[in-house]
Amino acid sequence: MDRAVREAIEQALGERVEQVTPLGGGDINEAYALRLETGRTVFAKANRRANAKMFPAEARGLSWLAEARALRIPKVLAVSRDSPDEPAFIVLEYLPSGRPVPGFDERLGRGLAALHQHGAETFGLDHDNFIGRLPQRNSASARWVDFYRQHRLQPQLDLAVSKGLASAKMRKSFARLFARLEDGVGPDEPPARLHGDLWGGNLHVDESGAPALIDPAVYGGHREMDLAMMRLFGGFAPRVFEAYDEAYPLAPGHQDRVALYQLYPLMVHVNHFGGSYVASVERALARYV
Repeated sequence: MDRAVREAIEQALGERVEQVTPLGGGDINEAYALRLETGRTVFAKANRRANAKMFPAEARGLSWLAEARALRIPKVLAVSRDSPDEPAFIVLEYLPSGRPVPGFDERLGRGLAALHQHGAETFGLDHDNFIGRLPQRNSASARWVDFYRQHRLQPQLDLAVSKGLASAKMRKSFARLFARLEDGVGPDEPPARLHGDLWGGNLHVDESGAPALIDPAVYGGHREMDLAMMRLFGGFAPRVFEAYDEAYPLAPGHQDRVALYQLYPLMVHVNHFGGSYVASVERALARYV
């Protein structure tokens, strides 16, 4: 751990760090378990190249999810200030890993339903944040279709075009999709409180064997966004989705919208990792245009 980061964390916590243990699993930030002078262990992330707004936005997102009291969310203990002249870090409650207990999948499905039902004030959020390294614009919209087009799909498409990653086929297909998006997004629903980046790597099994959610990219949006992301790369048992639907039944036709709502994370992957995901985007678009 960088000395300046360590000293900033010690100052923020008011405790000396006695031991630093690097942790794996992240591809963007450095992660550590820190044993403090009082004997407690905390989790820390740092990134010398991070946008200064990234960790403060993550802290706000975790606290926003925790308000729902639906699933376990790690508590924020300290976070760097929004200043490019200071080390960037976040310190969280340390959640030791456990093994899923019986009923884990049902608990996750019902907990996610409760999180979504807790709702949001609008489609969007009162501040912008990040998904991975990429900025995520959250300007409030009264209608989901407008928010999804203007603040999710269009910015990612524009970024892919600027990077030379958007094929001509992709650009034409998005133009056709946008022309008919109003009819494709499904029935009107109130904004749900979304995790925003719910793939298997952001589901944690805590020391009691219960589900916990980490590394969010929160906003108020259509609840099928989280569910589509969960299906994109796998890692979630069928019982999770069954329990969700029992607790908060999905609207008719939701199966037909999965690929539509996977377009956003797929475009994020195009812009994070390059052109290998372009074909996946084109296949998803082909289902609607």
